[in-house]
Amino acid sequence: MSAPEDLSALLRDLRPELAPEPFVFAEATIHGGHGLTPFATVLEEEGLTLVLPRAEAERAGLPFRFIAARITLRVASELTAVGLTAAVSGRLARAGIACNVIAGLHHDHLLVPWERGEEALALIVDLDAASG
Repeated sequence: MSAPEDLSALLRDLRPELAPEPFVFAEATIHGGHGLTPFATVLEEEGLTLVLPRAEAERAGLPFRFIAARITLRVASELTAVGLTAAVSGRLARAGIACNVIAGLHHDHLLVPWERGEEALALIVDLDAASG
């Protein structure tokens, strides 16, 4: 069964969920070291970025920046769906909230400044209500 691609259907079923702990973007020289379980990794020419709970980065002594609240959109969406990222990040942008998006096969995950996580969640929930 494939997930919907229609933007109005996706917005109706967002069900955003805020993770209880802060996440950070840390830099590592090797992947898999320190007994870490990163949420996401991005390999760039400059190095490996790990997105992981702050407590893990601190335990491993990894330098990090951008302490983030992670919001998972529990709606199932196809990677070919058009407009979901724009609708959600646009809503946050209008409120002056930075938003970094990581898409998995099953859900989209938003990383916003930790201190604005609850506000971002409320804006997304309101976006969901406005679409219905």
